[in-house]
Amino acid sequence: MSEVPEQKKGSDPTLKPIFPPWFDRVVKLAGLVAGIGVVYLVVLAVYAGSPETINVGYEPAQPIEYSHRLHVGELGMDCRYCHNTVETAAMAAIPPTQTCMNCHSQIRKESELLIDLQESYTSGKPIPWVRVHDLPDYVYFNHSAHVARGVGCVSCHGRVDQMDVVRQVEPLSMSWCLDCHRNPDEHLRPIDQVTEMDWVPEEIPETLHARLREEYDINPSTSCSTCHR
Repeated sequence: MSEVPEQKKGSDPTLKPIFPPWFDRVVKLAGLVAGIGVVYLVVLAVYAGSPETINVGYEPAQPIEYSHRLHVGELGMDCRYCHNTVETAAMAAIPPTQTCMNCHSQIRKESELLIDLQESYTSGKPIPWVRVHDLPDYVYFNHSAHVARGVGCVSCHGRVDQMDVVRQVEPLSMSWCLDCHRNPDEHLRPIDQVTEMDWVPEEIPETLHARLREEYDINPSTSCSTCHR
């Protein structure tokens, strides 16, 4: 008498699979797609929240139309006439109404564009200018330290002499600042040329950079405490 093969525990040959054979492949494919989707969303969030995406191109409307292209580019005004603390303080001062009125009490004083300026001067209420280059509160940046070492305004602010409305052209992120601190040469110029937007070196760049680094004792720190105090 032949023996009946013993069935494996828990198996029932009379039961049919609930799902067709191809279902396992669909589940694996769906898992792969979901994983790729999560990675994509993470990369998208990081990119969307980066300074290069959020800050570069920021161009807020100002309460009074002021054209740097006209005043700096065409009329040749020096940055330090309005931002008069840039050489001596951490902050580059926003000019008070009086600074504007030094000229506009005589020049185009009947222009409708100057009504708000004149009201500010009469009332004593400052003009609520909108800050364009605004670093986080936990970052310390000293304008005078950079200007005194021959870093031109254009390195951080771009060609403002060509802008009717000032916009941010650099990310001003930590990595961007560190790149400059590690390799500052291309941003160096004689101190008396820091505000010249279209300055072009007359010396061979390598020779100029080496001379300025030695002359101005330039050895930028990359320590965290330099900017985070």
